Amino acid sequence: MKTIFSKAEPRFDGRPVQVVRHAGARVMRLRVDPRDGAVRLTLPRRASLRHAYAWVEEQRPWVEAQLAERPSGRRFEPGLSIAVGGEPLVLVAAPGSRGVHRRSAELCVGGDPELFEARVLRWLKGEARRVLDAETRALAVQAGVSIGRVTVGDTRSRWGSCSANGDIRYSWRLILAPAFVRRSTVAHEVAHRVHMNHGPAFKALEEQLLGESPSAARAWLRANGASLHGYGRP
Repeated sequence: MKTIFSKAEPRFDGRPVQVVRHAGARVMRLRVDPRDGAVRLTLPRRASLRHAYAWVEEQRPWVEAQLAERPSGRRFEPGLSIAVGGEPLVLVAAPGSRGVHRRSAELCVGGDPELFEARVLRWLKGEARRVLDAETRALAVQAGVSIGRVTVGDTRSRWGSCSANGDIRYSWRLILAPAFVRRSTVAHEVAHRVHMNHGPAFKALEEQLLGESPSAARAWLRANGASLHGYGRP
């Protein structure tokens, strides 16, 4: 896969489209990254750039609408209220204390005020890793499958992914979603340990592990997923 940056590419908000040629692509695809607003065009390896640029211009109204709907960033700063597992927490600066600790409906962040945001982010990633690891392994026992490493990252297009060797990776931002949304993603990835596809057997196991239809969780992510990517960004 090769990424190309060209001055001739159409521009959105002053930035050129990022063109990616992919050997497995069969059609042109256009995507607005919810994290940074970058516009990415995926092309089959032999597709004409001239025709692709013309197609992008035809899609300009859609792209600009996506950019307009993209939520503004929200820095982790004192006074901000966030939801962790569906429970509200207000970020509080506590420079006289050390570390980060949860107290009732507050997340108290000690130490140097200049490191406030970095410490909140570190705590959230750690909490996401802890909760997702525990929930994943509990469902794996229920499904009768083994799990490798459970890690978190800041993925752009997937809330979770499962490798053939049993390693599962999640977006740490799931900790900012309601618990039923997080658990639905866990059930989805654990079900992939049995079925590496999205066929009827996979869907049946996914629903069995979750204990309900995942449709509500998917609808929530479609409606609110972009806003989760705004946290921690200017």
